[in-house]
Order: sequence, then structure tokens, then C-alpha cells
Amino acid sequence: MNLDDRQLKLCEESKWDFSGLKALYLNCTLKKSPELSHTEGLMKISQMIMEKNAVEVEVIRPVDHRIAFGVYGDMREKGWDHDEWPDIYKKVRAAQILVIGSPIWLGEKSSVCSQIVERLYASSGDLNDHGQYAYYGKVGGCLITGNEDGAKHCAMNILYSLQHLGYVIPPQADAAWLGEAGPGPSYLDEGSGGPENDFTNRNATFMTWNLLHFARILRNVDGIPAHGNQRSKWDAGCRFDYANPEYR
Repeated sequence: MNLDDRQLKLCEESKWDFSGLKALYLNCTLKKSPELSHTEGLMKISQMIMEKNAVEVEVIRPVDHRIAFGVYGDMREKGWDHDEWPDIYKKVRAAQILVIGSPIWLGEKSSVCSQIVERLYASSGDLNDHGQYAYYGKVGGCLITGNEDGAKHCAMNILYSLQHLGYVIPPQADAAWLGEAGPGPSYLDEGSGGPENDFTNRNATFMTWNLLHFARILRNVDGIPAHGNQRSKWDAGCRFDYANPEYR
């Protein structure tokens, strides 16, 4: 799969410096590598634009890893004999951009995607160097594929979850491809029209550039200003102009 002429033109005419940024793509397919993933096919559009602009990109299929269920940072401390999530979480913390991809099953995001959101949530109480929640200063988006309705519903759920955890969600931070309802060709199947779909290609491109722009802006200003949102200072008694009757 290659970028089309319009996408290449945007990359070549870019006047912004995105070097030094890292993007992590979590492909929540139910298929283990190296089985063909249609979700990953759509993700490659965004991935290639990132790479064309000197962003360090990594794609992970969580289903390839032994990830425990639960809402604690390391479930081995809760009796599980395995949990590879802590290693993936290190990559999440190191990346300024997170893109979650998921197929649709019964109108919902995949079970793997739900597990990943839960594990992200498990570490949402960690703090960054400014005393803010760990995901502050990072940006998030999502990509969805399927042969049934539910793309916007899945994106709504994923993007809400990411912003609740602290991610910044730019405008147009999602894209999707839906095949004909019912059994039929999926995104990468011959004759599906998926890779040629202008609506999907446009939205995936817009999502990628908006993620790039917001990640660059946040990097240049050292993240979201650390005032009024520091858990550490709230716990220490600072109330950031909140009209607590005790202080009147």
C-alpha cells in the first residue's frame, strides 16, 4: 500500500519539524501475527505519513502478547503468573502519539481493545514530571474497520476513554472503513474498494496530520500548562481558586 499523490504532496510540502516524535499504534485485532489484519491495513496509511515526516513509529498487536486482565499496573502483583503489559506501557509512556485500531464485532470494539483501554486506565493515576496525570501532553486517535455498523460508536467510546485518561483528542481524530453489511470482502480483500475509498483515505490523512500538529504544538510548549491540573499539588492542599468554604 502506498500513499496517493495528494498525501505525498502534503508530506513533501510540510514546513513543520516532527522529528523526535514517537507514535505507537496498538492494533487490537483478534488475529495473531503474521495473519492478515485488515485493521492494520488501514493503519498503514497513517503509519506511512508519520514515517514520511520522520516520526518514529511502532505497531504492536496486543493479542501477540500475554497480557493479563485487570485494572492494576502489573497484574503479577495480584496473583497472575504472567503480564506483559508493563513492557507495553513503557512504550505508551515514551510515545507522544497513540493510535488505537479495532475491528467491529456485534457493533462494538474488539474484546482486545476493551482490555487495552482497561490496562491504560490502570496506570492513569501515575504522574508525569509536572505532577499531572501520566498521559497529559500526549495525543490520541483511533481507526476502525468492519463489515457492520458501529464505526462511530466504537470511535466515540475509544476517544472518550482516551480523553478521560488525559490524552488530548484533536479535531477529526478518527477514521473508518465499513464494507457492505454481512459476509463479504473486508478492507484488504480484492474488490473491496477499501484502499481506494476517498472518504476513508481523506479522514485517515486528516487524522494523522491533526495528531502530528497537536503533538508538535504540545512538545514545543512542554505539554499542557501545569496549573490547575496537578494531582500532586491538589493532594498537598492547593485548590487552584476553587471556592472551598474552608478557605473563605
